[in-house]
Amino acid sequence: MSKLGFMKDALILFAITLVAGACLGGVYTVTKEPIAAAQLEAKKEAYRTVLSDAADFRADDYAAVIETANGELGGLSYGNVLIDECVTGVDGSGSLLGYVVTATSKDGYGGNITVSVGITSAGEVKGIEFLTLAETAGLGMNADQPEWKAQYANKTVDEFTVTKSGASADNEIDAISGATITSRAVTGAVNSALYFVRNCLGQ
Repeated sequence: MSKLGFMKDALILFAITLVAGACLGGVYTVTKEPIAAAQLEAKKEAYRTVLSDAADFRADDYAAVIETANGELGGLSYGNVLIDECVTGVDGSGSLLGYVVTATSKDGYGGNITVSVGITSAGEVKGIEFLTLAETAGLGMNADQPEWKAQYANKTVDEFTVTKSGASADNEIDAISGATITSRAVTGAVNSALYFVRNCLGQ
C-alpha cells in the first residue's frame, strides 16, 4: 500500500471514530437525565415502601456522620459494608418519624447488594427494599421475595443474625436455601443501618 493510500485509510478511520464518538456522546446526553430521574424515582419508591407512615422525606446533611460511621463499620462483624446515604422521614407536620438508611454490602455472591432500610426514631425496623441485587436466579434472588424481606419488618432488635436451623426469635433471619452468602450479606447491610441510627444518630 502506498503512503498516500495509508494516509487515506487512516483519515477515514479517524472520521468514523469521530462520528461514532459524537453519536455516543449525544446518546449519553439525551439519556443521562431520564436515567437519573428513573433512579431517583426508584429510591423514592423504596423510601415509601420501607417507611410508609412518612408523609415526606427530607434530605438532611448526614455526610460527616456517614463518614464517621463507615470508619467504624470496618471494626464490626457486619462484613464489607458501607452506609451510602440517609434521609429523614417526617409526618405531615414535619415532625421526625424515622430514617431511611441505604447501605451496600460488597459480600454478595453476584456483586454488591444495596438495600434501603426504614427505621423509626424508636429503633424499630419497618422494612427493607433492594436498590441493587444481582444474585443467582432461583437462589440468592429469592432475597427479593416479599416473604423473605418481611422477616426484618416490624422488629426492634440490637442486630439480626442468620440461622439455618429455623428462626425462633425476632433477631433471627432464616437463611435462603442454597444462598447463605446472600442472606448474610443482606443482614450485614441491615445491621449496619441499625448501627448507624442507634450509634451515630443517637437514637
